[in-house]
Amino acid sequence: MSTLDIARAELAFAVLYLNKAEARDKICRAIQYGSKFLSDGQPGTAQNVDKSTSLARKVFRLFKFINDLHALISPNAPGTPLPLVLLGKSKNALLSTFLFLDQIVWLGRTGIYKNKERTELIGRISLFCWMGSSICTTLVEIGELGRLSGSLKKLEKELKNTDKHKNEQYQSKIQRSNERSLALIKAGMDIVVAVGLLQLAPKKVTPRVTGAFGFVSSLISCYQLLPSPPKVKAS
Repeated sequence: MSTLDIARAELAFAVLYLNKAEARDKICRAIQYGSKFLSDGQPGTAQNVDKSTSLARKVFRLFKFINDLHALISPNAPGTPLPLVLLGKSKNALLSTFLFLDQIVWLGRTGIYKNKERTELIGRISLFCWMGSSICTTLVEIGELGRLSGSLKKLEKELKNTDKHKNEQYQSKIQRSNERSLALIKAGMDIVVAVGLLQLAPKKVTPRVTGAFGFVSSLISCYQLLPSPPKVKAS
């Protein structure tokens, strides 16, 4: 494989990644919360970057509420326990509401919608919806990890006399377990970020803490959106 082939493959990977509106949004989110961490709520360049990036991100999310609305009315995977189904649907409903209300907040921040007080109220309601959806996500991931753990133990017994690490089904379950563990960590961090943005515990969850948790959560989101790297045939 030549150096040019490697460069082409890496650029194709970058193009594939950056073509996703969601990926660009999460990169902007990392910049936003990184700036919040640096500013610690104090006026200055970092705070200006935080505010301007936050407003710019709202454009990426226009009509995005339709995605979760579709997930809300779509059937669940067969065999999913009812509590997990209800939690999943609650998450979809809350996240869809958050994204819809966030559009009104964008209209208010840009000056199209003139009622400033109502804009701030809608902004807080939307953040409570986001926090609720993150709590639901956390509970769903805990439940799904429990189900995966049970199925892994059962599979390990079946593969007792063989090398389980060479079994595709076992490897697939381990990968899904790792992905859900990462999603659980991210959801937990997002709850802290929501608490910080709503100023529910201002002495403990300061703007710097909010920024730190939001930045790490954003990096996890960026990682989760990575596509499979393109395969380049050796010459």
